Amino acid sequence: MSELLEGATVALGGPRGMAVTRTLPNKGRRLVGAWCFLDSYGPEDLAGTPGMRVGPHPHIGLQTVSWLVQGEILHRDSLGNLQEIRPGSLNLMTSGRGISHSEETPEVNSGVLQGVQLWVALPSTARHMAPAFTHHADLPVLPFGGLSATVLVGSLDGAASPAAVYSPLVGAEISVGAGSSGVVPLRPDFEYAVLTMDGAAEVEGHDLKPGPLLYLGEGHTSLSVSAGLPSRVLLLGGAPFEEPLVMWWNFVGRSHEEIVAARAEWETGDAFGEVHGYAGARIPAPPMPITRLLPRSRVR
Repeated sequence: MSELLEGATVALGGPRGMAVTRTLPNKGRRLVGAWCFLDSYGPEDLAGTPGMRVGPHPHIGLQTVSWLVQGEILHRDSLGNLQEIRPGSLNLMTSGRGISHSEETPEVNSGVLQGVQLWVALPSTARHMAPAFTHHADLPVLPFGGLSATVLVGSLDGAASPAAVYSPLVGAEISVGAGSSGVVPLRPDFEYAVLTMDGAAEVEGHDLKPGPLLYLGEGHTSLSVSAGLPSRVLLLGGAPFEEPLVMWWNFVGRSHEEIVAARAEWETGDAFGEVHGYAGARIPAPPMPITRLLPRSRVR
């Protein structure tokens, strides 16, 4: 079983924000393993623009995974972390019970931006943990024929990322040389999806260009990838995440009441801390919907 999930164009950080393509959550599928959110963007020419400008905003119940193909992003958070991310390194922020952060293109930059921002839903055993942030510049790289796979989070073919995660999963960037091909071993108990970030690749017989997410499902023991031009492919996978979730704005919870409380705390309280150094206002929470938020399963 495979599905091609088209994305929606969304303005990041507000109506005047940089355009991104959001493929998770999708109309027919909310999760791939514990992966619950996927934005891809660029390549964006930053000439004459402020680039990425996402003011301080809160999160609960998730981890953010930031990975770049080109450019730079400056991360600030309410724990006091200040970290620039560049291609080849990983930013992982664990919101746990609550954190706030901002993201922006640094003043000195390369003039282009391309990458992905992902969320991992935290299981009930970890979602109330203390918030944390880590930066990883040294990640395992595996050869598979004409491919090389950088393990961002989780594990692949016995190689584990140093980034701490709390569900069985994998996230990897597969680099394909011009005219190259290879086969990546997979776990049949995981479900998988693939996104072409750069170039154009043939994945399991599907021609996959940047934009849509190819959902492959469970039961696969290998992934065949080839490309005529140099390409980069994002592989996401994990054990099916069976806990129903309530996802709204920047929150991943379990009930309507939990989301209402988190929103109120962001608007009036201090549980999310303060982000210092960002030259701009924090992002206010949108109004709650008029209908009650209901827990949803991984497939609609």
